Amino acid sequence: MSREAKQREEICDIGRLLFGRGYTVGSAGNISARLDDGWLITPTDACLGRLDPAAIAKVNLAGEWVGGEKPSKTLALHRQVYDRNPGVGGVVHTHSTHLVALTLAGVWAPDDILPPITPYQVMKVGHIPLIGYERPGSPKVAEQVAQLANRVRGVMLERLGPVVWESSVAKAAYALEELEETARLWLMSNPKPAPLTAQALEELAETFGARW
Repeated sequence: MSREAKQREEICDIGRLLFGRGYTVGSAGNISARLDDGWLITPTDACLGRLDPAAIAKVNLAGEWVGGEKPSKTLALHRQVYDRNPGVGGVVHTHSTHLVALTLAGVWAPDDILPPITPYQVMKVGHIPLIGYERPGSPKVAEQVAQLANRVRGVMLERLGPVVWESSVAKAAYALEELEETARLWLMSNPKPAPLTAQALEELAETFGARW
């Protein structure tokens, strides 16, 4: 099986996983992967739970649609991430319930939507800034992501959901799941837990290379 064929299968597998866990509904959300000669991205208005490997859109290095169904309207946002991070191999965007609810209730801070409350949040996710509401597919969002893409592993789009990137589609999805679980813990906690101490954060950095 070629690398591209494997990437197509991985996108479909991760799409089913995220859809099955309720992280996206209907035709919301999108997934992309880097290729040597361009990118793969889920088609516009596709259901992540019912993706067809052959229908995944392919875009060449010039940004031209060359195969599969019509690419998602968020392609420009995904390309900003790839252009600024040679090591990024996959980008995942969902409309995860607890993260969207967090933006409706009010995030912890604009530069960090959640405080560091669990070690795996710190190790697998790190800082996630908020991008204020713009319509889906707005070029203004892509411009803001361009300014942040090489400093963080993801961003939170107000009222829309997280966009997370990593070295592979699977790793991006795992980081997104960790972020969603942290939002769920934060929203269900009353009173709110204190953040991890500076000493605890330093130990995670020294032991695991965690960035915070």
